[in-house]
Amino acid sequence: MKKMIHSSIFLWVCWGISACSTQTGIYPEAQPPVALPSADYDVLPSQTPQQPHRPPQQLAHRTPTAEELRVTGEKIFRNETGGQISKTVHWNVGEDFASMGIAHFTWYPAGRAQRHGNTFPQVLNYMTQRGSPPPAWVQFAAARGAPWFSRQTLFRVKHTPQIKELEQYLYRTRGLQAEYIVNRAKQALPRIVKAAHPSLKNKVIQNINALANTRGGWYPLIDYINFKGEGLSRNGGYNGQNWGILQVLENMRPSRPGIGALNAFADSAYQILVRRVRNAPRRGEERWLPGWRNRTNTYRAP
Repeated sequence: MKKMIHSSIFLWVCWGISACSTQTGIYPEAQPPVALPSADYDVLPSQTPQQPHRPPQQLAHRTPTAEELRVTGEKIFRNETGGQISKTVHWNVGEDFASMGIAHFTWYPAGRAQRHGNTFPQVLNYMTQRGSPPPAWVQFAAARGAPWFSRQTLFRVKHTPQIKELEQYLYRTRGLQAEYIVNRAKQALPRIVKAAHPSLKNKVIQNINALANTRGGWYPLIDYINFKGEGLSRNGGYNGQNWGILQVLENMRPSRPGIGALNAFADSAYQILVRRVRNAPRRGEERWLPGWRNRTNTYRAP
């Protein structure tokens, strides 16, 4: 992105959000097991059918407004933490990495395979470059790996001064973290188009343009990339079926700007997540579906 968006545009409001968020299912690990929905979704099979050739389209979308960026950052903070400062340093049940900051950036302990990427050190580096370095002990750990090897290890020290210092730092720099998320999403769009199946490339471009040119449409694009990644690897995921935004855009109904694009993206996002659960090698991921449905439903509102 040629031009960084200055953090001052994020006029953060309403941060005193109660621990009892108005959204349910924010924390996937808190959800009871649920039955999988019936197979009534038109989700792309592993072999993409051939489509008739069409002239190539181009990404042509507007830049998100300052208000959209502010609201997007606030929504991501609420989606991931329920608006609670204490959840900016977290470790979800069943995961092998810590979840840090307003967007629960991944932070792996040293020596552990980084299957879902290791984004928190990159965020720290970005905030340092923007003039807000973390506490010295965090800077030292960033180059080596998370200082906690497990969820239990982190929660044993959760109320120490060091952790409280880190939580306050992550809350204070929430605008810069949102800046990082937005810039990452913008830079990802050309990569997503390039990785699209040739027969679906025009459809992916059309759907990106439809969302980006809809009021409130930048939020689902930005949030899903942060939430489940880009999905560029055709060999990733379960059974060779990934669940990133590329798969969502390929599966999404062709849309034009407007509320229909928001609904089509929300429908497709949940369908892809249901497919992930069906393909999971171990049972138990269905417990996350209520929270995932709640999150994808937030994409419907401008």
